[in-house]
Parts: sequence; C-alpha cells; structure tokens
Amino acid sequence: MAGRVLVNGVSATTVSVFDRGLSYGDGLFETIRFVQGAAPLWLRHMERLGDGCRRLRLPPPDVATLLSEAGIVAKGMDQAVVRITITRGMGERGYAPPSSPVATRIVAGFEAPGMSGDVYTSGLRARWCETRLAPQPLLAGLKHLNRLEQVLARAEWSDPSVGEGLVCDIDGHVISGTMTNLFAVLDDHLVTPALDRCGVAGVARAEILATVPDARVIPLCPEDIEGASEVFLSSSVRGILPVQAVGDTVYGPGPVIRALQQHWRGLGFPMEQA
Repeated sequence: MAGRVLVNGVSATTVSVFDRGLSYGDGLFETIRFVQGAAPLWLRHMERLGDGCRRLRLPPPDVATLLSEAGIVAKGMDQAVVRITITRGMGERGYAPPSSPVATRIVAGFEAPGMSGDVYTSGLRARWCETRLAPQPLLAGLKHLNRLEQVLARAEWSDPSVGEGLVCDIDGHVISGTMTNLFAVLDDHLVTPALDRCGVAGVARAEILATVPDARVIPLCPEDIEGASEVFLSSSVRGILPVQAVGDTVYGPGPVIRALQQHWRGLGFPMEQA
C-alpha cells in the first residue's frame, strides 16, 4: 500500500520498536476523508481526537500542525484518506506510562478507495459475525489502537459479495460493523446502538445524530435489526451505505437513507461511480 508518510513531521516509514503504540497499542488514530484538499468533517475528527487524548492522558497534538501535515501527504490527490496516529511515544519496558511522555505523531496519506455507485444506490450485503466485543467503559467510543477484535471479526469471511460484518457485544447487544457504525429505522424512528460499553463512536455517526436530532441512541438486539424498515452503515471514509441484506433478511433503501445521502453530498463528499 503506497502512500506518503510523515513521522513527527519528517518523511519516514518506520518508528522505534520501543514506541508504546507498537508495544501496547497505547494511542489513538483518526482516518479522515479529503476531497480536493478539504476535509468536511475535520472539526469532528479533531474533537474526537482531543477527547481521546484527554481520556487516555496523552499529550494533545497541535491541530494546526496536523492540518498542515495532512495537506502535505494528501497533496495532488483529488480523493485522499489521511490517517493520523498519535502514540504515547517511547517508554521503558513495562506497562507504567512515562511521567512526561513525548508523543509520536504519524500522518499518512493514501488514495481513497473507489466504490461502485451501485453500493450507494442498491446497498451492500452484510453478515453477522461470531466474534463478540468485550465491554470496557473506560475505552468505549474511542478510536484507540487496539483493534484485534475487529481484525478477528473481519477474518471470519472472504466472500467478496459480503461488504461488511455486524458485531455484537458479549451480551448479544448489537454494536456496529467491523469498520462502520450501524443505523436502523424502527417504527419510523431512526435509531443507532448505544456505545457506552464498547465500540467506536464514529464522526459520521456524530454528524448523522446532529442532523437528525430526534434520532434515538438505544440498546438494540439482532431481532430489532431484522424488523427494521431501513438499515444502513455510516463511515467517514465511505459515507452512507444502505444495507441490502443481512443474511436472508432483505431491505431496501428508503427516504431516511436517501435524505442522509443527500446531506452527505451537501457536505462535499461524492458518491463514487464505477
């Protein structure tokens, strides 16, 4: 996967083997979609990153520096994805964090993945994953570097016709997709799973909740999803993705999905065509 990478502002593709991000997953990351050099959800990404740094007691990065470096690695790409990774930096062996950490800052830019316009029009197929997410309220909502649960869930299928896997927590509550947030329309109300115990609170999810103020954040079970009139996934990189089917349960894109897709276009994000 070719891309441009800056490590602490310097062109590089390596970090120290003693970096705590590598040793312990001690850090956070943001994956940001850029269109023609602009990132429509930049402020939401920075809000989440700042909140994550406060909660993990990481030195907060300078936002102006991040924006400048993101522009450098995305330069010349009409459609880019910029990943910003912040780790606690170098440390002695052991779990105890350094008393005065010096964070490692990695900013990498890549060409955005192409997706067929059919996905946005007709939707994608999803499946239920057997892998369950463990509850940890201290980390719930954060986009931290520990992604092994998602890796294991994504390893459950290789069928290219399946576009995403849906995951539950160990108590059977629906949480999200492996790399997306999940929404459904139940009894004419937009709902999304509560993420106070586990899962990643995506910035696209935050944008949708701000756009639809009467949307409900509630516990959901797979049976709720089966009975929904509309189901869709949200991603800051891929946008609003209708779900065509989950297993044998078939859905069709409805007015809620179409309205949110129009909102997404209004932010400046395209709906790619094949």
